[in-house]
Amino acid sequence: MLVRHRVALASAAVLGGLALSVSPTVAHSAAPAAAPVPVARFAPPAYCGHYDGSTTTRRGHSGAAVREAQCLINHRAGGEALAVDGVFGARTESWVVRFQDVKGLQVDGIVGPRTWAALRAL
Repeated sequence: MLVRHRVALASAAVLGGLALSVSPTVAHSAAPAAAPVPVARFAPPAYCGHYDGSTTTRRGHSGAAVREAQCLINHRAGGEALAVDGVFGARTESWVVRFQDVKGLQVDGIVGPRTWAALRAL
């Protein structure tokens, strides 16, 4: 009697293993196809955390607004990054001029409301 019980258990285990090896394939193939997940593109930040206003800033200025402009230019313009030091000097001005030219803005080297809007546009 004990031998029959062991044979029955062994047979059940083999049959159960076969059933499990087949059923995931059947269940998987019967599942509806998932919609493709869109790949997120890297979007440069619209705010670096230094300043959130739109006050005009230009060469000779310093502070949080200049740091924000420098940070946003670094994310938008590419190339060799500006030092985010809060000092609006000749190099920052040249990057602003380049950015304005590329974006079709008035090229004056001054970060005013329209340049701020372009820097923050996604």
